[in-house]
Amino acid sequence: MRIAPSASGAVREMMMSRQSGMRILVTGATGLIGRRLCQSLLDDGHTVIGLSRAPEKAGRVPVTEMRRWDAMSGPPATEVLAGVDAVIHLAGEPIAAHRWSDEQKRRIRDSRIVSTRNLVDGLRAMAEKPAAFISSSAVGFYGDRGDELLDEASPAGQGFMPEVCKAWEQEAEPAAMVGIRVVRLRTGVVLSREGGALEKMMLPFKLGLGGKLGNGRQWLPWIHMDDIIGIYRYALANPALNGPINGTAPTPVTNAEFTRQFAEALHRPAFVPVPEFGLRAAMGEMAAVLLSSQRVLPSAVIAAGYGFRFATLAAALADLLG
Repeated sequence: MRIAPSASGAVREMMMSRQSGMRILVTGATGLIGRRLCQSLLDDGHTVIGLSRAPEKAGRVPVTEMRRWDAMSGPPATEVLAGVDAVIHLAGEPIAAHRWSDEQKRRIRDSRIVSTRNLVDGLRAMAEKPAAFISSSAVGFYGDRGDELLDEASPAGQGFMPEVCKAWEQEAEPAAMVGIRVVRLRTGVVLSREGGALEKMMLPFKLGLGGKLGNGRQWLPWIHMDDIIGIYRYALANPALNGPINGTAPTPVTNAEFTRQFAEALHRPAFVPVPEFGLRAAMGEMAAVLLSSQRVLPSAVIAAGYGFRFATLAAALADLLG
């Protein structure tokens, strides 16, 4: 059973949500979402503290300061966490960076589960704890579910990614036992100008070599970058949000429909489908990420009053590709 934040913690959080100037710690600040989120928080006048195993090698990251933490070695030191009002945990090995060998699957699993466990252990040991812990998760939690409508109340699916996501989220939960509000944000396929899925698709589609994946009937839970940033910010500022929330647009589309609209936005044909056997031969087990069907709805954030900037794929692609 979930334990709500203490009365004093709830009051402190409500006061913080009404003002700028929070001290927000962000792991994974160098990633695609992390960079945009940190810049957005800085623009609002917050102090943003990044964590990195090697701060001197992190490059130019939009944070106020970068502190040292090796996520796999143990909890952050007391001075690393000192004075933070909220924590956003984005760190994790990229899912599609390499073919899924046993070693790569271990990296994917441990970079999420072990890092979250260590971070939560550090938060629980703090004398003055942050009001909120927003921990990234993924729609991979649901697995391959066909045409089933899925929201935050739907159970986990079966397979490697559902097992990882379920264990990942379970590691975040102990923070709630010490009065920290915990949000587990299940992110969909993020559409961005800066990289990610659109960048990988751009060249083949521009060359007229794009097409649906497999039979194209699998549902794609997409979201515009501005809206995933907006949902993280909304979760940070809204004390009523806790537990799992889906970071996806309210209008999922099939892969075939996504392909059609993407090709139209680029004024290119899309008649070169990629057969399922070809994907599995080229990508191995990782092909399941592209072939799984997840018809996910963001019921929790809609109920909480979040207003999407890009609720339809047509509007998102017009903004990103126009």
